[in-house]
Amino acid sequence: MQFNEFSEICEKIEKTSGRLDSIDIVAEVLPKLSNEELPVFVRFLMGRIFPDYSPEKTGIGPNLVYEAVAYVVGKDKESVIKKINSGGDAGRAIENLLSKKEQTSFFSESLDLLEVYRDFYYISGVGGNSSQKEKLKVLKRLFSDANPKEARYISRLILGELRIGIGEGNIREAVAKAFLVPTNSVEHAYQASNDLGEVALLAKEGEGALNDVRVELFRPVKMMLAKQGTIADIIGEQGKIAAEYKYDGTRFQFHKKDGKCRIYSRKLEEVTDAIPDVSDMLLSSTEHDIILDGEVIAVDNGKPLPFQYVLRRFRRKHDIADHMESIRLVPNIFDIIYLDGETLIDEPFSKRREILESCVSKYVAPQIVSGDIEYIESFYRSALNDGHEGIMIKSLSAHYTPGVRGKEWIKIKPAVDTIDLAVIGAEWGEGKRAHHFGTFLLACRSENGDLLPVSKVATGISDEMLALLYSLLKDRIISESKNSVKFEPEIVFEVGYAEIQKSPTYDAGYALRFPRFLRLRDDKGIDEIETISSIEERFKNQSGNR
Repeated sequence: MQFNEFSEICEKIEKTSGRLDSIDIVAEVLPKLSNEELPVFVRFLMGRIFPDYSPEKTGIGPNLVYEAVAYVVGKDKESVIKKINSGGDAGRAIENLLSKKEQTSFFSESLDLLEVYRDFYYISGVGGNSSQKEKLKVLKRLFSDANPKEARYISRLILGELRIGIGEGNIREAVAKAFLVPTNSVEHAYQASNDLGEVALLAKEGEGALNDVRVELFRPVKMMLAKQGTIADIIGEQGKIAAEYKYDGTRFQFHKKDGKCRIYSRKLEEVTDAIPDVSDMLLSSTEHDIILDGEVIAVDNGKPLPFQYVLRRFRRKHDIADHMESIRLVPNIFDIIYLDGETLIDEPFSKRREILESCVSKYVAPQIVSGDIEYIESFYRSALNDGHEGIMIKSLSAHYTPGVRGKEWIKIKPAVDTIDLAVIGAEWGEGKRAHHFGTFLLACRSENGDLLPVSKVATGISDEMLALLYSLLKDRIISESKNSVKFEPEIVFEVGYAEIQKSPTYDAGYALRFPRFLRLRDDKGIDEIETISSIEERFKNQSGNR
């Protein structure tokens, strides 16, 4: 497939408003692709270059893209940035700029889908002092060979924002339709493999190949997620349930085989070297080949410390031994998804818990099982008294569903409502904060993966945190206009609020009343932020809106 054909398909989907029509467009193309093209095409359509579990990253920020484009069009980088600022859509602006490019190569060639992927793969492996120079060289060649429309989608892929309005669910359905296999088989294979591109290739072989997919060691899967709820509601629906502490820490996934182990963060990034003490603890807890799900907390004199202490250790790349002494971490294991060659995600939670207790000797999170509301509420109060966030309530029959935020896991916390949102923009501060971002624009996620502005937040942010946020966000600026900037969306905030209101101000149609910054969630990815449907559900469940 030529990259121009991929670009035409993206544009067609971008202009298509109907969900079923978008699915049909994708389903028609998939069977025509070669085995090598199929997984790349599917990942690209999802706005991803590599599988979610892959350690490969291009390591390219907006500024390097702008510099490459400036070279190709024969302008300075500031002119390119100004053009992008005027429209706010980097892909469209780059397309317009390249329609008048001056530095066209005499040896330019039409781009092939796989060649573009191989360039991205090459870039991901470039390291050392001259890495940025080498990456820039490849980008210049790519944009020199690209036609304007191809440049729109190349830049969007690099910046991680394809903006064609087709979500994971639609692509799963397109794969099922294209190869005449059940959608639930596609979904299950995706949960186990964490790569929809590979799943599409298996779907081409047939339903049997999909059903044979198993969780693999050292290929992390997405972590099962929880919704908010109440003790009475879940007991009323389930009867007897399991309750565990809700820790104010960082999720981890521990993989072990033959004495070797790796630990992955919630964003599926390997963090083994940053927390060697936790690795040693978990290695000593079991003799099996295993994948465990849990949460690491920081403790001082037996009491849990706030979440940010854990993040300091997870971010740490140097002087780890010194920080091991100053910040003590303890793992708490609450689930198991693989044991000695067997995938356990389809086992009920009660069975997984039995298996966990039988093969892990230490660090298993305490749990009670009961259908008595007063007993569960007493456990909740003891969790708060011990310094934890609250409790988790889990259905005893629940399968482990990677990446799914379902009603099988419910989080119970004190009355203040919190929400996780993506940072997509900011306004510069004033006075002593003039050189930092002061107010942040936040977005939720549509079912198609689009980011919808839903709130601004400026309160609750210390000067120290403002400095940290500036260092994290300054290189993610996509465009700037007067006093505001737009960011490449990668950072997640947890925000507290009084209530959700309907609002014509924001694209989401809702706004947060009295939003307050609680903490930076750099353990979470953009795909884990609140969805618009979840916000609508929260709005309906507020007192007076039922």
